[in-house]
Amino acid sequence: MADKQAPDQVFRSGALKDPKLPRPGFPAQTQPFPGLASKMEPRPDHGEASYRGTGRLNGKRALITGGDSGIGAAAAIAFAREGADVAINYLPDEQQDADSVIAAIEAEGRKAIAIPGDITDEGFCASLVEQAVSALGGLDVLVNNAGRQQFCEDLTDLTTESFDATMKTNVYAPFWITRAALPHLENGASIIITSSVQAFSPSAILFDYAQSKAANVAFAQSLAKQLAPRGIRVNAVCPGPYWTALQVSGGQPTEKVEVHGKKEPLARPGQPVEIAPIYVLLASDEASYITGEYFGSVGGSGL
Repeated sequence: MADKQAPDQVFRSGALKDPKLPRPGFPAQTQPFPGLASKMEPRPDHGEASYRGTGRLNGKRALITGGDSGIGAAAAIAFAREGADVAINYLPDEQQDADSVIAAIEAEGRKAIAIPGDITDEGFCASLVEQAVSALGGLDVLVNNAGRQQFCEDLTDLTTESFDATMKTNVYAPFWITRAALPHLENGASIIITSSVQAFSPSAILFDYAQSKAANVAFAQSLAKQLAPRGIRVNAVCPGPYWTALQVSGGQPTEKVEVHGKKEPLARPGQPVEIAPIYVLLASDEASYITGEYFGSVGGSGL
């Protein structure tokens, strides 16, 4: 099923300056948090018509948080086209986007499990893992991808409630979910966490988010050493400016969304499908000597 494609499917050339990829300026747009990719203009490319699989994840079972849109959706679609069964978690408000991802997974003949819920709740995180393991029959790949990013231009305006929500989503939840998943992971399993270029080059308006993303890198580097004797790999992926609902739902001011990615050498934001191959590699057996690393995809500016 992995090489199935629609008759009108067009695959990108891989050229750095591909004219088919959207470039700034984008229409002014804002959405309430958490946002929907289906309401963005232009709509992000999650690989629905452009990602082709080669069976690199045949038989694997994966849980992806934030799998309804953006990078999580691109990873979920790519995993399915590489032969994996996939469970995705998302907030109930994101059901519309999640339905599209579930349909894309099922179109590949793979098992697709939808588990809505709020990962800032410790009890739900434990339940999430148990539901995924039960439905998939086990777990081989865990992708801690869900994130919260809300800009704030002045520290005195950053409330404790907002700071706490960022840390609960970006730092606590990966801890809770991974702790619950570890009893189910065996030799050869892979844990991936989505960090950010913000871990290395923090923006003034992303004070709490940048700290949480730095913690995600430490998560991968520390846990990789702890789990190496068990044969479980842990790595981080550090995106730069990607075109996702995170940006239009409070992640950036509206005027910055309009020029998102313009300052990068490639002069555009990345599309989620463009980072999916990194997740595929790290989830695959081909990455058997890769652990404790972080992988950037930032449009040319470097980490």
